[in-house]
Amino acid sequence: MIRTYHVAFAFVAAIFALVLTACDEEQEAPPAAEATLADTGRELVQAICTGCHVKRDDGSLSRISFGRRTPEGWDMTLVRMMNFHGLSLTKEDRRAIVKYLSDTQGLAPSETVPFRYALERRPNIIESGQDQTMMEMCARCHSFARVGLQRRTKEEWLNLVHMHVGQWPTIEYQAMARDRDWWDDARGRVVDDLARAFPLDDPAWAAWQDAQRHALTGKWRFVSYQPGQGYHHGTLEFTEESKDEYTVHFDSTGPDGVAVSGDYNGILYTGFEWRGRGDFGGQPGREVAALSEDGNLLAGRWFHAERPEMGALFEARRVGSGSAIMGVDGEALRRGAETTLVILGTGLSGELDLGPGITTEVTAASESQITARVRVASDAALGRRSLRVGSLVSKDAVAVFDRIDRVVVTPDYATARVGGNGGATPIQAAQFEAVAMHNGADGEPGTADDFRIGVVDAEWSTAPWNEVAAEMNDDKFAGVISPAGLFTPGKAGPNPARVYGTNNAGDLKVIATVQDGDRTVTGEAHLIVTVQRWNSPPIY
Repeated sequence: MIRTYHVAFAFVAAIFALVLTACDEEQEAPPAAEATLADTGRELVQAICTGCHVKRDDGSLSRISFGRRTPEGWDMTLVRMMNFHGLSLTKEDRRAIVKYLSDTQGLAPSETVPFRYALERRPNIIESGQDQTMMEMCARCHSFARVGLQRRTKEEWLNLVHMHVGQWPTIEYQAMARDRDWWDDARGRVVDDLARAFPLDDPAWAAWQDAQRHALTGKWRFVSYQPGQGYHHGTLEFTEESKDEYTVHFDSTGPDGVAVSGDYNGILYTGFEWRGRGDFGGQPGREVAALSEDGNLLAGRWFHAERPEMGALFEARRVGSGSAIMGVDGEALRRGAETTLVILGTGLSGELDLGPGITTEVTAASESQITARVRVASDAALGRRSLRVGSLVSKDAVAVFDRIDRVVVTPDYATARVGGNGGATPIQAAQFEAVAMHNGADGEPGTADDFRIGVVDAEWSTAPWNEVAAEMNDDKFAGVISPAGLFTPGKAGPNPARVYGTNNAGDLKVIATVQDGDRTVTGEAHLIVTVQRWNSPPIY
């Protein structure tokens, strides 16, 4: 709409003169936008990396531009440049370069899914589902996940093979290498398979680059589960300090009811890769999580910064984005008995329903937690069943049982490592849990109608795994297990009290003994207590 004003000519002339004068004067430019962490990283790559990596006519850099990695993968590349080639970088420089490369040459969410266990530093993972030859060729010294979390051109996969032979020439003579034509296999079939399985150009990455990005700013509800301890729950408050860099305030309540609060920092890489670090209730911690494509769910793992085997899986949901049941504490419901059930989540409201044969009395309720007294009829149907809160359904959330048929110890195979004792490398513990199982209607273990009852209290002990371990008294020297199932290995170094003065390594059986009425049920796991690992890369 155009408005016309009638004014005196003199007034118009005066204003016009002022405008001309102002135009003649030097105008103050608007303040420049503050450089982001990724902006700084781009400048550092151009200033530092181009000394060795040639810039091509299309703007790409030799080697660098022909690979994609996670934040951890790019950081490991930088550390290798520092260790092998004398590159000097501050922590701030590394952080900025990793941010830039992860944003521009990262992995799409779907590309990381099969291997997130390695990013989250989950302990005692036994990899499977990969081609056996590829596992033997690429996962003898490190996890296959380290391979699967990279993308390269065929030429770059071949370059990686050459680098391995150059840096570790004995690779051809190790076990599972000297029984084959390793060199021809490595530069032939293996490179072909890697280029086909993990190519640089992928539709998933192309689509992710065009996907909407979501800020983390705001309040989130979280629930985590730590083996041996139980559920922690509370809230996270994200504040964006600069682009993709956040401070986080947390309020958490543990299974013992103790409340803990604090603050930490983190960075969102590639639009979905959350990495947090700071002090978590007096413990130096790290967070690795993935943000969902709609920006409303964070799922991953928290772990101790110096002892990553100690940690908890968690999920956090943006408050106001919807309702969800996020955790159920007290899943084991015995026929004819009364128990307390705690339901954790966000936006919880409505009637609690566990199905026929179960009555409930809610004793406390909020939008994030419902506590109920649950009574199970003596003839209630056995098995797993869904839990409902209003319109929300958590499938197979609880189990109705009449007896414990067997106990499964998880993990069934674990590794612990000696450490400490004045050395720089701490111990690596192993946490076990006793999971009660029911054999189902047929009474036979290992059949389709078996069902999980849940984690139960147990009396824990260790014993020698075999005759050799018994002769060496491994159970007396390798370490001790707590009433909560936490195995703490022995101290590092030679032990003069042992045969041959050897260290406190051992081969053990971990035994969980569960009392079920007048019956005793046991379960076992295998534990190897071995020597220290001297390096601890972010992708094992």
